[in-house]
Amino acid sequence: MKLSPLLFFLLLGACTTVQIPPPTPTPPVVESKPVEAIPPSIYQPPTLKPGDWQSLPGWSVDDLLPAWDAFLQSCTAIKKQPQWLSVCEQAALLQSPKEAMLREFFEKKFLPHQLINADGSDEGLITGYYEPLLKGSRKPTARYRFPIYAAPEDLLVVELGEVYPELKNMRLRGRLQGKKVLPYYSRAEIENGAAPPSEKILLWVEDAVELFFLQIQGSGRVQLENGEVVRVGYAEQNGHPYKSIGKLLVARGELPLAQASMQGIKTWGQKNQSKLVELLKQNPSFVFFRELPADASDPSGKLGPPGSLGVPLTAGRSIAIDPRALPQGMGLGAPVFLSTTWPNTELPLNRLMLAQDTGGAIKGGIRADFFWGFGEAAGNQAGKMKQRGKMWVLLPQ
Repeated sequence: MKLSPLLFFLLLGACTTVQIPPPTPTPPVVESKPVEAIPPSIYQPPTLKPGDWQSLPGWSVDDLLPAWDAFLQSCTAIKKQPQWLSVCEQAALLQSPKEAMLREFFEKKFLPHQLINADGSDEGLITGYYEPLLKGSRKPTARYRFPIYAAPEDLLVVELGEVYPELKNMRLRGRLQGKKVLPYYSRAEIENGAAPPSEKILLWVEDAVELFFLQIQGSGRVQLENGEVVRVGYAEQNGHPYKSIGKLLVARGELPLAQASMQGIKTWGQKNQSKLVELLKQNPSFVFFRELPADASDPSGKLGPPGSLGVPLTAGRSIAIDPRALPQGMGLGAPVFLSTTWPNTELPLNRLMLAQDTGGAIKGGIRADFFWGFGEAAGNQAGKMKQRGKMWVLLPQ
């Protein structure tokens, strides 16, 4: 008997499924953070409501030059797609454009479409992420005890779309035990000894909490004792869903909701070392990394890590989205106008952004993760950001 795609999907419930964008050509082959799958019968994509430029809050005063550079980065990845070819070719012809030229270009070549949730609402959650800096070593020492793992060889990744086109871009992760496919090891199992071989360890770092948040961010930099800085990026994930330890601390009464930020969790961890290991294991998701090659075109290291689109992220102009929220083939790489507020304030933050990444917790239509850049200042903003916001995707006319 031939199973329907949905029945097939449900029978695979013993293993966790995730949805991520199609892999990008190497280099780089990086997916910042995997997207957890929602069965097709449950997920309801937003509708797109055609609008006009006057309806975008702050559009007329946004500084478009940083967004333009990010858009050109997107074009390097999407220009081969028919729907993007013409507009990317025309963008490449503009040499040293002024602000007015850029505004005219977008207004003539694109039409804004507002994302509307299935329930008719027009707002969603906007969070932030960044590229952290950790202290580490290529060898374990008394100081550097916590390993950054590469993807293990026994991790199976099954492309469901190759069996059922209806499940395109959906993947199943697991491992073989005899002839059975079982869920891959959880974080607790990996850290309790079911880990990949030691040769799969890329680096060792000094702080377990910083390593935990490196996995949440999906990429980062590790400074070695000799001063060398190594960039690492997302390679794979164990297939288990992400569980917020911040929400868990609130539920346990360990932290008030207002302090359940990245900074608040780090402070709690410093004061509660005896409880920390058990807490971190409550999130079963585990991310594996790859060492990123040095970018000869970016000796200063100012460019961000490559996102799921395969192009460097731009601080303050790149966002991670759920690609299912946008039309097929028009999601990653698209310009998106974001109307939200600065972290922990009511001050407007209205900007033209580029959808260049995905995220494990980025699920739903009006949902975005704002990339703040590299370092401590970016981390402070990212850790505090949990705002409401509206989104418009700009589609070529």
